[in-house]
Amino acid sequence: MKLNIRRATIALAALGLLLSTAGCNRLRSRDNLNKGVREYKGAKFAEAVKYFQQAIELDPDFTTARLYLATAYMSQWIPGADSEENNKYAKAAEDNFRQVLDKDPNDKLAIASIGSIYYNQKKFDTAKEWNERLLKVDPQNKEALYTLGVIAWGKAYPVRGEARAKLSMRPEDPGPIKDKKVRAEVKAKNFAIVQDGIVSLEKAIKIDSNYDDALAYLNLMHRELADLADSSDEYKKEIAMADDFVQKTLDAKKRKAEEAEKKAAQGIKNDLK
Repeated sequence: MKLNIRRATIALAALGLLLSTAGCNRLRSRDNLNKGVREYKGAKFAEAVKYFQQAIELDPDFTTARLYLATAYMSQWIPGADSEENNKYAKAAEDNFRQVLDKDPNDKLAIASIGSIYYNQKKFDTAKEWNERLLKVDPQNKEALYTLGVIAWGKAYPVRGEARAKLSMRPEDPGPIKDKKVRAEVKAKNFAIVQDGIVSLEKAIKIDSNYDDALAYLNLMHRELADLADSSDEYKKEIAMADDFVQKTLDAKKRKAEEAEKKAAQGIKNDLK
């Protein structure tokens, strides 16, 4: 009986020590996170990475530290710069964001960030998949909708441009694409892509009526449709819609500038009180 009591006492002491150590590690982990955040805010990303790594080593389940670590790597990555070191930053960022998703498949920041990496790497099909995944957990994400529109235009424009070039049509030459067979070929490739892009951009506008970037791409999308038109009247109709979106873009920019001025003026008034 005494032996059993002694064993139980030792086990409880060991458990207490384990819990105490775990609690201490968590405190140290959060201290490292705070230090890392300070370095991150000061744009000292390499130093921030070290603190975030230490935070994770002390508490492997600390998702916030993992997100900061991934973001710090991503902040050091320069899109378009093809070097071994630069590519390592992108991979390290993606790997850590994916580890976040292993624990929470619906983490919006991780999904959006991976989508952004692929978009900036011009891997548009994969970027499209990640932005569609983001919309499943965040249907009102206007940036994801806008990105889908931009990707659609990025796929369609080169196809149409190549077709025009083969027919010796300059960019400023009015459309539609003058050869009926070539136009049909481009339409088969582009029409559904452009329509999907328009739907995404229109959804973004419904969320934010002053989303000038989305309005600008709607202008470009309707110019894509114009070149696929089967008649001159249909072409002119699409061009008129495109021109209308140009004006809407300018109006939205003006409204945003006015709103920014009002906020700045209000901030000055508040400071003077």
